[in-house]
Amino acid sequence: MRIFAFVLLALFLLPTTQNTAFAQTVGTETKLNGLSGSVTVRRDARSIPYIEASNDADLFFMQGYVTASDRLWQMDLLRRVARGATAEIFGRSTLEEDKRWRRFGFAGIAEESLKYLEPELKAALENYARGVNAYANSLDAKQLPVEFQILQYKPGDWTPADTIVIGKILADALSSTYSGDLMRDSLKNFDPAKLADLNNKVTPYDVILFGKDAATEPAKKLTTERTESTENSITSSEDRRAASSNDPSGEANSNNSVASVISVVENDLSIRERSLSRVGLYAEELAASNNWVVSGKRTADGKPILANDPHLWPTAPGIWYLSHLSTPTMRVSGVTFPGVPGIVLGHNEHIAWGATNVGPDVQDVYFEKVNDRSQYETPGGWKPLKFRSEDINVRTNPLNPATTVEDFTVSETANGPLIIETKARAVSLKWTAFDPKNLDFSAFYSLNRARNWDEFKKALSGYGGAMQNFVYADTNGNIGWYAAGKVPVRRKGDGSLPYDGSSKDGDWIGFVPFNELPNLYNPPEGFIMTANQRIAGTDYKHQQVIRDIAPPWRARRLYEILSKDTKVTMDSTTAAMMDAQNIPLSMLAKEIVLMKAAPDEQLKLISAWDGKMTPDSKAALLVNEIRSCAATKIADANKPAPVNAIRDRILYWAITERSARWLPAGFKDYGELLRGCHDSSVATFTTRYGADQEKWTWGRMSVASFPHSLAAAPLIGGQFATPKIPIAGSGQTPNVASFVSMKHIASPGDWDATRHVIPLGQSGDPKSPHFKDQFESWSTGKPAVFPFSKEAVARSTVSSVTYGKP
Repeated sequence: MRIFAFVLLALFLLPTTQNTAFAQTVGTETKLNGLSGSVTVRRDARSIPYIEASNDADLFFMQGYVTASDRLWQMDLLRRVARGATAEIFGRSTLEEDKRWRRFGFAGIAEESLKYLEPELKAALENYARGVNAYANSLDAKQLPVEFQILQYKPGDWTPADTIVIGKILADALSSTYSGDLMRDSLKNFDPAKLADLNNKVTPYDVILFGKDAATEPAKKLTTERTESTENSITSSEDRRAASSNDPSGEANSNNSVASVISVVENDLSIRERSLSRVGLYAEELAASNNWVVSGKRTADGKPILANDPHLWPTAPGIWYLSHLSTPTMRVSGVTFPGVPGIVLGHNEHIAWGATNVGPDVQDVYFEKVNDRSQYETPGGWKPLKFRSEDINVRTNPLNPATTVEDFTVSETANGPLIIETKARAVSLKWTAFDPKNLDFSAFYSLNRARNWDEFKKALSGYGGAMQNFVYADTNGNIGWYAAGKVPVRRKGDGSLPYDGSSKDGDWIGFVPFNELPNLYNPPEGFIMTANQRIAGTDYKHQQVIRDIAPPWRARRLYEILSKDTKVTMDSTTAAMMDAQNIPLSMLAKEIVLMKAAPDEQLKLISAWDGKMTPDSKAALLVNEIRSCAATKIADANKPAPVNAIRDRILYWAITERSARWLPAGFKDYGELLRGCHDSSVATFTTRYGADQEKWTWGRMSVASFPHSLAAAPLIGGQFATPKIPIAGSGQTPNVASFVSMKHIASPGDWDATRHVIPLGQSGDPKSPHFKDQFESWSTGKPAVFPFSKEAVARSTVSSVTYGKP
């Protein structure tokens, strides 16, 4: 890879790095500038830090210090990505990634956001930054993490704005929906019947938590006679008329214009994926995570249980960092992002909480009319574009940290920056993440201290980050769920299609009121679960809240498990997290057998399959490949319909009901289509895995993989190697294999039984024993207990250091 070309000379004389946190012995005392009192840092066998301080200032200072001792380079990489400053260390190969982030202007937005922070949160960020810098400044060049030595640079000072800018990576990973608006626009002249199929989000497998589906929706029975729902449609007829009127010149209907825009979008999505994957925050199609809460009336011991396993792109080190924080007024534990003070997901003495992504529409795009005088048309006439100059440092010699400056100019309208500038089209972007008043982390500061449902809701009422399904359980036995976030209300329409930038139709006139967002508290069913599914019915008036949803398969499987289990335990909860039952592939397997769409030997294999995506399963690999092939062939025959939409919304019912309109030309029936896909799958496997069919198992495709940014570098990349073993699960099962970024199970009132594990380990140092020591527990489901009480922490302590002011 070009990004790593400079390491061919490898720096063989690099010294062995040592994480100073492990150089201490039990009971050590030391002095540290920046503290006002004493702070004790205990570490357990997994090297999780338990930080105990007498005040918040010292607590957050030490959290910054300790986190930096484990993850300093990762923290620097996170802020560089969000600020668009990776070309300075990686060279021109990441320049386009930097330009993308510079276009958004998040560095300036983060600085502006500081003005709107509550004093307590601002102080927390400042003290955390002081701690990070105290640790970084204590190192000389040879003591810096190995990545700094390989790349030949030193980290700059950490600032409060660096923490805020990390939140913008999360916003891009979990709330970027603008490409869907443009894709829907490209489909507005698509076959109406097929478009109605694509638009229909209602299936018999949905797990609706709030409201219900209208009686006219075909929710109970799949039928090829699909009706178009204006609430759920990708493009309703009214929206299509509006889109046409938005472009009186007719340019929007130009095939060349549409193709040009879609080409730019696809390129941007590719750049986005590379950038987010680099830091473990890419969530494909925004579908990321499972969580659930179970009331004590459905558990074996009468106490509620909360579970959460976010799904994000696997990297080394992982994106989460385990911590335990305590002062005389607060005790909280869980995970946070390196660079972020406090706890993001976890529990305190009173409540536990978890989160999954919702997928609302918080982005709008505008077709802008720009003239040759650098003006754009507004409702009040022509106005000059604003230009923002961004200087990007680019390393030109891989063996020399010296850089040149590349000037990059961003054009902006009142709606937002121009994200597409082609000869045929100028497109601007409006996004809640561009508003410096929409704060990402302030809610978590309050959640760390919340004691009950009312305080939980109050904390979430000001949450401005990527919208999340927050689940809740407390020591009084209550459970709840709130879908929280800022979701715009438009003057006209619902934001599903591009607006005319010269009109007021796309103005944001407010946000969905907090008390109108979907929520539940102690529901009669006794459990609540979310898995990025459609959480609200078609009767819910704010359909933009559920614009982009995951297929219902993970949610349906978890619902099946939870609805049958009336004696839930920690072990049964772990088993649910590890579940690898694939509903859609099981259904497809039955159709393949019914239509005899494979040779007898394969039909026997598929017929006997239990539907589980286990490493030793041959049928799992074969049926999955047939599914991918069939979806691709249908998509190729129906361009520009995206293959993921065909795969997730069309494939299964079309095959089951033998839908004539979706059968690709050249096939007499679906049996022939599936047989052709079987044959091509066999050819693919022969090329990919060899001629020995005994080796054609799911474990050949599903392999644990946690790449480090430098792992592919010749000669030195091997030190960042992580376990590569076959692993169960897939994208349609509760267990999504390597994409499970952490696992958390808590029982309020029994906090010392909390199970919390990350895929690799606490340390980012590849030579540390804690770089990947949690892998076995994570991959096998073996309990990884995270003690909470003072007594339990004391029993678990392996090392302890008390820091005092000089």
